[in-house]
Amino acid sequence: MDATLQKVKDYLISEDTWLQLGMIFLKVVVILLLTTIVVRVGKRIIKKLFVVRQKSPLGYSERRQNTLEKLLQNILANVVYFTAIIAILSTFGIKVIGLLAGAGIVGLAVGFGAQSLVKDIITGFFIIFEDQFAVGDQVQIGTANGIVQEIGLRTTKVKSYTGELHIIPNGSITVVINYSIYNSLALIDISVASETDIPTLEKNIKEFLEDLPSKYEDLVKPPSFLGVQSFNATEIVVRITAETIPTKQAGVARKVRRDLKEFLEKKGIQIS
Repeated sequence: MDATLQKVKDYLISEDTWLQLGMIFLKVVVILLLTTIVVRVGKRIIKKLFVVRQKSPLGYSERRQNTLEKLLQNILANVVYFTAIIAILSTFGIKVIGLLAGAGIVGLAVGFGAQSLVKDIITGFFIIFEDQFAVGDQVQIGTANGIVQEIGLRTTKVKSYTGELHIIPNGSITVVINYSIYNSLALIDISVASETDIPTLEKNIKEFLEDLPSKYEDLVKPPSFLGVQSFNATEIVVRITAETIPTKQAGVARKVRRDLKEFLEKKGIQIS
């Protein structure tokens, strides 16, 4: 026992020991610094390449460009981090080749347990390849409704309007509602008193709607007055539809209600 303690003591006070540990520490620091530099520079290069590509006369889809840019940046970071881990292990004298061989055997043993991971990666590939949705799109995936922040080979990140970030395994994505591909339709219902003269109301609303595209840049074409939607003993509800660029229907509807109320009140028609 005393001999063992003496060997440990001699090892700890040895100059060679501390020189060796110092070299290992220095190598690890250099590897980490190089890793950080390579990831940051690589991401900037990828971003600049896509900026140049977007200016090309071929007219690449901005949605798809943003998605591929994020994906390539993630792949670059993962590859560099994996390489850095192997380099650090080698610095500590760990035989990486033997470790990888052992990992291959273990991987074979747990292959059935990794089926979900493989499913996530394959599904992520087809999401990007088929352009089902892209970074910046407004989507609904299950209970998650918001803007796509990132699409990876394994997970998709969706940020809701109230700030929550949903991280969804790609393999669990079965049905996606994409609100950003086609134009949206705003449905605007206006209630007026039951004694209101319908022809006069229709004439005034159509007059109001004609000039809206020049005021609202999110409108695709002049809104349409559909007519009476419902009525009862005290009020009449009329409906207006407005085609907008994707995901802008709610904002347009709010503006139309506000401006139409002011317009009709100037015409002597009271909104109920």
